[in-house]
Amino acid sequence: MRSTGTRAAGTGADTESRDPAIDLVRFICLVLVVVGHSTMVSPVLHPDGTVTTENTLAEQDWFEPVIWIFMVMPLFFVTGGITGLQSWRRLKAGGGTAAQFIRARLLRLARPATALLAAMVAGLSVAAALGVDRQVVQLVATGAGMPLWFLAAYLAAQLNIPVLAALHDRAPWLTLGLLVGLVVAVDCLRGAVPDLANANLVFVWCAVQQLGFLAADGHLSRLSRSGLLGIVVAAHLLLGLVTGLGLYRGNMLVNLNPPNLTLVLLGVSQLAVMELARPVLAPLAGIRWINRFLQVAGARSLTVYLWHLPLLAAMSGLLLLAPIPKPSSGTAEWWWSRPLVVLALVLLLLPVAAAFGRLEERPTALQAFRCRPAVAGTAVVVVFLPVADAALSGLSVGLLAAGVVCFSVAILMLGGLPLPRRGAVRRGRRRWPGKMWRRGIASGVK
Repeated sequence: MRSTGTRAAGTGADTESRDPAIDLVRFICLVLVVVGHSTMVSPVLHPDGTVTTENTLAEQDWFEPVIWIFMVMPLFFVTGGITGLQSWRRLKAGGGTAAQFIRARLLRLARPATALLAAMVAGLSVAAALGVDRQVVQLVATGAGMPLWFLAAYLAAQLNIPVLAALHDRAPWLTLGLLVGLVVAVDCLRGAVPDLANANLVFVWCAVQQLGFLAADGHLSRLSRSGLLGIVVAAHLLLGLVTGLGLYRGNMLVNLNPPNLTLVLLGVSQLAVMELARPVLAPLAGIRWINRFLQVAGARSLTVYLWHLPLLAAMSGLLLLAPIPKPSSGTAEWWWSRPLVVLALVLLLLPVAAAFGRLEERPTALQAFRCRPAVAGTAVVVVFLPVADAALSGLSVGLLAAGVVCFSVAILMLGGLPLPRRGAVRRGRRRWPGKMWRRGIASGVK
């Protein structure tokens, strides 16, 4: 891994040290998620005026084996482990601390999420004021807020990187084995203690993220192609065994919430497939215009992920109320309409990504901001308060509003407000007055 010196430590997002092949994989995963959700959401207006949603794909008999291929959520965490470990090591080599790393990760995810939550609260409140049925408002709030579970799980895994990286440096395979052991233990006990299953939102995704640590250190690149292919076959054989014996469901959508061992096995297979495809991915991602596109898209990928379901839900709701023919879910006409739905969703996402993507890509000046461990720890608690409530009681407009407040408080605590253009500190300055963190103006300077 090439060292990038102070610049990498100072920004935490140095594009020179990024692997274009990983960026390409993440973009492909994002496209599959957006397209997949576009073929799932199907609201139905019943004669009595009530509205429900149908998951069209989940009702197809052919879909269950296909989702083994297209369930790319483990690959998100694998690639997040690769880039997260590299980012942490660069920061640490430059004298950075775990508190600074946590601050950067919190702001990276909390700022775009706050904008989304605020827009959802405003939109749903206006809809309720205009007389839209409360059931419809609640349905939209629940469906549109689904991406937030990923945000919570991904953030929990990323915030543990400093600790897990230290354990990985001492005993990489033992650390992975302990995490997988915790996953299996929770799976065994979830029948007796159902709420315990939520613990795997941390254990499963940390274990999958740990696979990315192994890839970052080159453990899989040392294997031959036949060795990687053997890992893919073994992982799928084990998946077939545990699902065939009835220990786990064969439907990966069911296994996703809460997650279980099948997602870890799928992550092993997907990591090996990614390594097998690297000789194709690397040259493709190295093409100049593709590389430039991936940089632009990657800088707004979280915004696209967070906003695509709310926009899809809003668009579907408006179409449901519009006086136009509506094909029944799963019919040939419905399937032929999906490309138009995807196209319309992309057209809606473009201005949203342009407007809110800056919140995601703004540099965080890790070295410049002196984040105290107590402040970082408190901000973590504040962010996860509404997240924990949502996991226990479900999403509602009130809870979304509470999320806006809690996320905003955490951002203020971490000095994450945008930097005013006037009076900005000269570019390239590395040292700051000790009390400047209180005013929160250092976070936007490169």
